[in-house]
Amino acid sequence: MSGGARYGPYTGGDPLAPPVDLRDALAAIGDDVLAGTSPRQALRELLRRGDGTRRGLDEMAAQAHRRRRELLQRTNLNGTLDEVRELLDRAVLAERKELARALDDDARFAELQIAELPPSTAQAVHQLADYDWRSSEAREEYEKIRDLLGREVLDQRFEGMKQALEGATDEDRERIRRMLADLGDLLEAHARGEDTDARFTEFMDEYGEYFPENPRTVEELIDTLAARAAAAQRLRNSLTPEQRDELDALAQQAFGDPALISELSRLDGLLQSARPGEDWTGAERFRGEEGMGLGEGTGTLQEIAELESLAEQLSQQYPGAQLDDIDPELLARHLGDEAVADARTLADLEKALREQGFFDRGVDGQWRLSPRAMRQLGQAALRDVADGLGGRGGERDTRRAGAQGEPTGATREWAFGDTEPWDVTRTITNAVLRRPGRVPVRLSVTDVEVRETEQRDRAAVALLVDTSFSMVMEGRWVPMKRTALALNHLVTTRFRSDELQLISFGRHAEVLTPAELAGMDGAWDQGTNLHHALLLAARHLRRHPNATPVVLIVTDGEPTAHLEPDGFAYFDYPPSPRTLGLTVRGLDALERIGAQVTFFRLGDDPGLARVVDRMAERVGGRVVAPDLDGLGAAVVSDYMRRRR
Repeated sequence: MSGGARYGPYTGGDPLAPPVDLRDALAAIGDDVLAGTSPRQALRELLRRGDGTRRGLDEMAAQAHRRRRELLQRTNLNGTLDEVRELLDRAVLAERKELARALDDDARFAELQIAELPPSTAQAVHQLADYDWRSSEAREEYEKIRDLLGREVLDQRFEGMKQALEGATDEDRERIRRMLADLGDLLEAHARGEDTDARFTEFMDEYGEYFPENPRTVEELIDTLAARAAAAQRLRNSLTPEQRDELDALAQQAFGDPALISELSRLDGLLQSARPGEDWTGAERFRGEEGMGLGEGTGTLQEIAELESLAEQLSQQYPGAQLDDIDPELLARHLGDEAVADARTLADLEKALREQGFFDRGVDGQWRLSPRAMRQLGQAALRDVADGLGGRGGERDTRRAGAQGEPTGATREWAFGDTEPWDVTRTITNAVLRRPGRVPVRLSVTDVEVRETEQRDRAAVALLVDTSFSMVMEGRWVPMKRTALALNHLVTTRFRSDELQLISFGRHAEVLTPAELAGMDGAWDQGTNLHHALLLAARHLRRHPNATPVVLIVTDGEPTAHLEPDGFAYFDYPPSPRTLGLTVRGLDALERIGAQVTFFRLGDDPGLARVVDRMAERVGGRVVAPDLDGLGAAVVSDYMRRRR
């Protein structure tokens, strides 16, 4: 009807499903990045695992592999041979019954012919091709063999032909022969580069019912036929030599017309030349008990090939792989509409992460987490830390952290750069007095007044994190990074006047940005060069002489390396007296600056405990021995306490 509506099943998944949660996805990616995985690989791992509520690519690929394995284990290729043998046995039995009732000498000779039939089914069928059947029932069963073979051979190349030609007349078979000849002529003309559009349209108008795929161009027709012809060739390759010889001999009896096989051979040659990229040489091993005919076996092999292609698309292991490569029609046909919805969700997730600026490509071409992504990770890390602060006397509520000091009760006109809260009453009063009686009240910048507060103390903070190989080996790598991100997020969002510097120390020490620390791979060089880190921390604190100096040291090992004047990092274990002496000298320099030092000792090594306790005692510092789950809360809590 004109203007009417059409209804059908919805195939887009659950229309009421919530949108993809980028926060959870970014948190999962962040955990992998902190563990040393590149951002691009972390994104790929997320897509492979799924997002927790939807299947990932690995699960769908495994499902495709299971489906392929089931097809191979359930079926075998003896179906056509068994069916032909059954028809032949019925024909021979009916003929013998008819001959037993006859009394003439010709009947006795015919009995000898029947008795001397070779054991090979193909040879027996061939030997009976010119036999003069006395039993009409036997003749009918034998003709069924030729009809079956013709339909099976055609079904290998044209899906559904076996059923379509069941009970076909001589006119139907003649039309098939004409179709094959016309198809061969069409493909030959196309191969010569001739314009075949009109010829193709004429061909489809005449024989379109033989092509349920409804190809729209010659190229689509070739694609369809080549895929099935290649599957038929793989099926032949899968047969034992005995099965192959027997079926080749039987195929010559198809419809009682050897010309049919000639036309099909011509068609196969044209298709193989047009699509050499198809798998024409492969084979599969069928091991089941469920027999298949030639056409059904070809369809099964085509399905197996599609499952292999689908599994490869889902694996995303080939160069240049992307989610757009996954064929939704193939996915729906073999794994269902839910798999299509899951794949679409993963694609939307990947697209959203890229488009919303969570990844940056550096000048070296490598993908990195963007500043926006780092803020999100820091926020998540700080939220986890806040949950672990428990009842630490007012230190848990980080939402108010960084507010200005106590209000003095006075107000003043707002000036550019002011972060103090507005005095709303005074601001609106100024606007009303400036334009009395005017409604609505319109604010101007000159109307705004802010509440004066006491000046807040500033802090210069150096967070020194151990990046020696023992941190990786003992599983302390990720908690250390999450702690640094949490503290950085707290400082940059709540205490913007504070100056935080992140310093890593392994064999050498270096100043890192949060993104560099987050993406840092595990360091396998031995050495804990606290001496070098203390030198960098002192330099940072001296740059901010009016700020409260705070040094936070996270380590799981004794100082085993120091920096020589020429820049060489000297390593020795057990720690050499020179290493310990230079490390203590660095701590003394911090004490002279007035720095408040806290050691966060990870692990229960008695030697480490003795060394750290002595160093903290020397500079009037503290030692905290948190477990890994409480490291972030301990560092943030100490920072809050120190700056107050």
